[in-house]
Amino acid sequence: MPTASYAQAMRTGPIFTAALLICLTPSCTTIDGESLTSANVTQGVPGGEFSETTRIQATVTQVDQSKRKLTFVTPKGKKFTSTVGEEVDNFDQIKVGDQLLAVLTNEVSIRIAKPGEKLSESSTLDAELAPRESKPGIKTIESSQIVAVVSKISTRKRRVTLALSDGKTKRVRVRSDIDLSKFKIGDRVVIRVVETVAIGLTKP
Repeated sequence: MPTASYAQAMRTGPIFTAALLICLTPSCTTIDGESLTSANVTQGVPGGEFSETTRIQATVTQVDQSKRKLTFVTPKGKKFTSTVGEEVDNFDQIKVGDQLLAVLTNEVSIRIAKPGEKLSESSTLDAELAPRESKPGIKTIESSQIVAVVSKISTRKRRVTLALSDGKTKRVRVRSDIDLSKFKIGDRVVIRVVETVAIGLTKP
Protein backbone atom coordinates (compact mmCIF):
# COMPACT_ATOMS: atom_id res chain seq x y z
CA MET A 1 0.00 0.00 0.00
CA PRO A 2 1.36 3.52 0.70
CA THR A 3 5.10 4.04 0.92
CA ALA A 4 7.10 5.66 3.73
CA SER A 5 7.46 8.94 1.85
CA TYR A 6 3.70 9.07 1.39
CA ALA A 7 3.10 8.59 5.09
CA GLN A 8 5.62 11.27 5.93
CA ALA A 9 3.87 13.74 3.63
CA MET A 10 0.56 13.05 5.37
CA ARG A 11 1.81 13.75 8.90
CA THR A 12 -0.43 16.02 10.92
CA GLY A 13 2.16 18.70 11.73
CA PRO A 14 5.71 19.85 10.93
CA ILE A 15 8.51 18.37 12.98
CA PHE A 16 10.34 21.69 13.18
CA THR A 17 8.67 23.99 15.71
CA ALA A 18 9.54 27.44 16.96
CA ALA A 19 11.22 25.82 19.97
CA LEU A 20 14.00 24.26 17.92
CA LEU A 21 17.52 25.46 18.51
CA ILE A 22 18.41 26.04 14.88
CA CYS A 23 15.66 26.78 12.37
CA LEU A 24 17.06 25.08 9.30
CA THR A 25 14.13 26.42 7.23
CA PRO A 26 14.31 25.92 3.42
CA SER A 27 18.08 25.47 3.63
CA CYS A 28 17.53 22.17 5.39
CA THR A 29 16.49 20.54 2.12
CA THR A 30 19.57 21.74 0.24
CA ILE A 31 22.50 21.56 2.65
CA ASP A 32 24.72 18.51 2.57
CA GLY A 33 23.71 15.50 4.62
CA GLU A 34 24.16 11.74 4.76
CA SER A 35 21.02 9.61 4.68
CA LEU A 36 20.44 5.96 5.48
CA THR A 37 17.14 4.25 4.64
CA SER A 38 15.71 0.84 5.43
CA ALA A 39 12.49 -1.02 4.69
CA ASN A 40 10.96 -4.16 6.15
CA VAL A 41 8.09 -5.54 4.10
CA THR A 42 6.50 -8.99 3.82
CA GLN A 43 5.69 -10.38 0.39
CA GLY A 44 1.97 -10.09 -0.29
CA VAL A 45 1.25 -8.08 2.87
CA PRO A 46 0.35 -4.38 2.46
CA GLY A 47 2.42 -1.76 4.25
CA GLY A 48 5.51 -2.50 6.30
CA GLU A 49 8.07 -0.64 8.36
CA PHE A 50 10.31 2.08 6.94
CA SER A 51 12.99 4.34 8.39
CA GLU A 52 15.26 7.11 7.21
CA THR A 53 18.04 8.81 9.17
CA THR A 54 19.79 11.94 7.93
CA ARG A 55 22.92 13.44 9.51
CA ILE A 56 23.82 17.06 8.79
CA GLN A 57 27.18 18.47 9.88
CA ALA A 58 28.44 22.06 9.65
CA THR A 59 30.85 24.51 11.29
CA VAL A 60 29.95 27.91 12.75
CA THR A 61 31.83 30.58 10.78
CA GLN A 62 30.09 33.72 12.04
CA VAL A 63 28.04 34.72 15.09
CA ASP A 64 25.86 37.86 15.01
CA GLN A 65 24.93 38.42 18.66
CA SER A 66 22.63 41.41 18.06
CA LYS A 67 20.55 39.70 15.36
CA ARG A 68 20.96 36.22 16.88
CA LYS A 69 22.11 34.86 13.53
CA LEU A 70 24.59 32.09 12.85
CA THR A 71 26.44 31.39 9.62
CA PHE A 72 27.52 27.82 8.92
CA VAL A 73 29.62 26.06 6.31
CA THR A 74 29.23 22.35 5.51
CA PRO A 75 32.14 19.98 4.83
CA LYS A 76 31.48 20.47 1.10
CA GLY A 77 31.70 24.25 1.37
CA LYS A 78 28.01 25.16 1.22
CA LYS A 79 27.10 28.13 3.44
CA PHE A 80 23.77 28.82 5.13
CA THR A 81 22.47 31.18 7.81
CA SER A 82 19.97 30.46 10.57
CA THR A 83 18.28 32.61 13.22
CA VAL A 84 18.13 31.37 16.80
CA GLY A 85 14.96 32.17 18.76
CA GLU A 86 14.82 34.04 22.08
CA GLU A 87 13.79 30.84 23.85
CA VAL A 88 17.41 29.64 23.54
CA ASP A 89 18.89 31.56 26.48
CA ASN A 90 22.40 30.10 26.13
CA PHE A 91 23.03 31.68 22.73
CA ASP A 92 26.09 33.40 24.23
CA GLN A 93 27.75 29.98 24.53
CA ILE A 94 28.05 29.67 20.73
CA LYS A 95 31.48 30.46 19.30
CA VAL A 96 33.06 30.50 15.84
CA GLY A 97 34.41 27.04 15.12
CA ASP A 98 31.69 25.18 17.03
CA GLN A 99 30.44 22.04 15.29
CA LEU A 100 26.77 21.57 14.43
CA LEU A 101 25.34 18.07 14.24
CA ALA A 102 21.70 17.49 13.37
CA VAL A 103 20.26 13.98 13.21
CA LEU A 104 16.77 13.59 11.75
CA THR A 105 15.06 10.21 11.95
CA ASN A 106 11.72 9.17 10.46
CA GLU A 107 10.19 5.84 11.41
CA VAL A 108 6.96 4.84 9.66
CA SER A 109 4.78 1.77 10.00
CA ILE A 110 1.81 1.10 7.71
CA ARG A 111 -0.79 -1.64 8.04
CA ILE A 112 -4.38 -2.55 7.21
CA ALA A 113 -6.68 -2.32 10.25
CA LYS A 114 -8.46 -5.44 11.44
CA PRO A 115 -12.25 -5.56 10.98
CA GLY A 116 -13.93 -3.90 13.96
CA GLU A 117 -10.65 -2.68 15.42
CA LYS A 118 -11.08 0.48 17.52
CA LEU A 119 -8.79 3.22 16.25
CA SER A 120 -8.23 6.92 16.80
CA GLU A 121 -5.88 9.53 15.41
CA SER A 122 -3.33 11.12 17.73
CA SER A 123 -0.32 13.41 17.80
CA THR A 124 2.21 14.17 20.55
CA LEU A 125 5.35 16.30 20.69
CA ASP A 126 8.06 16.12 23.38
CA ALA A 127 11.09 18.42 23.54
CA GLU A 128 14.17 18.59 25.74
CA LEU A 129 16.59 21.54 25.80
CA ALA A 130 20.24 21.39 26.81
CA PRO A 131 21.13 22.88 30.24
CA ARG A 132 21.81 26.62 30.46
CA GLU A 133 25.51 26.17 31.23
CA SER A 134 26.18 23.99 28.18
CA LYS A 135 26.23 24.54 24.43
CA PRO A 136 22.73 24.92 22.96
CA GLY A 137 20.99 21.75 21.90
CA ILE A 138 17.56 20.20 21.65
CA LYS A 139 15.89 16.86 21.02
CA THR A 140 12.29 16.54 19.87
CA ILE A 141 10.16 13.47 19.35
CA GLU A 142 6.88 13.80 17.46
CA SER A 143 4.57 10.80 17.22
CA SER A 144 1.38 10.69 15.21
CA GLN A 145 -1.16 8.12 14.10
CA ILE A 146 -3.25 8.62 10.98
CA VAL A 147 -6.24 6.51 10.02
CA ALA A 148 -7.23 6.64 6.34
CA VAL A 149 -10.14 4.91 4.60
CA VAL A 150 -9.94 3.24 1.17
CA SER A 151 -12.44 5.14 -1.00
CA LYS A 152 -11.49 3.89 -4.48
CA ILE A 153 -9.53 0.97 -5.96
CA SER A 154 -8.17 0.83 -9.51
CA THR A 155 -6.93 -2.69 -10.20
CA ARG A 156 -5.85 -1.81 -13.75
CA LYS A 157 -3.66 1.11 -12.68
CA ARG A 158 -2.82 -0.42 -9.32
CA ARG A 159 -3.83 2.74 -7.51
CA VAL A 160 -5.80 3.20 -4.30
CA THR A 161 -7.47 6.42 -3.17
CA LEU A 162 -7.44 7.07 0.57
CA ALA A 163 -9.82 9.44 2.36
CA LEU A 164 -8.33 11.34 5.29
CA SER A 165 -10.12 12.65 8.36
CA ASP A 166 -9.65 16.28 7.25
CA GLY A 167 -11.69 15.62 4.08
CA LYS A 168 -8.73 15.41 1.73
CA THR A 169 -7.89 12.38 -0.42
CA LYS A 170 -4.59 10.84 -1.46
CA ARG A 171 -4.04 8.59 -4.48
CA VAL A 172 -1.25 6.09 -3.92
CA ARG A 173 0.50 3.33 -5.83
CA VAL A 174 0.20 -0.28 -4.66
CA ARG A 175 3.14 -2.69 -4.76
CA SER A 176 3.04 -5.32 -7.51
CA ASP A 177 3.07 -8.22 -5.01
CA ILE A 178 -0.20 -7.11 -3.36
CA ASP A 179 -3.41 -8.89 -4.45
CA LEU A 180 -5.91 -6.02 -4.74
CA SER A 181 -8.85 -8.41 -5.05
CA LYS A 182 -8.55 -9.09 -1.31
CA PHE A 183 -9.33 -5.48 -0.43
CA LYS A 184 -12.49 -3.43 -0.61
CA ILE A 185 -13.86 0.07 -0.28
CA GLY A 186 -14.05 1.01 3.39
CA ASP A 187 -10.90 -0.82 4.49
CA ARG A 188 -8.85 1.30 6.88
CA VAL A 189 -5.12 2.02 6.65
CA VAL A 190 -3.24 2.79 9.85
CA ILE A 191 -0.12 4.95 9.50
CA ARG A 192 2.14 5.48 12.50
CA VAL A 193 4.92 8.08 12.23
CA VAL A 194 7.66 8.81 14.76
CA GLU A 195 9.97 11.70 13.89
CA THR A 196 13.03 12.43 16.03
CA VAL A 197 15.24 15.47 15.67
CA ALA A 198 18.44 15.93 17.70
CA ILE A 199 20.40 19.13 17.16
CA GLY A 200 23.50 20.15 19.07
CA LEU A 201 26.61 22.29 19.02
CA THR A 202 29.97 21.10 20.35
CA LYS A 203 33.46 22.55 20.64
CA PRO A 204 35.84 21.63 17.80
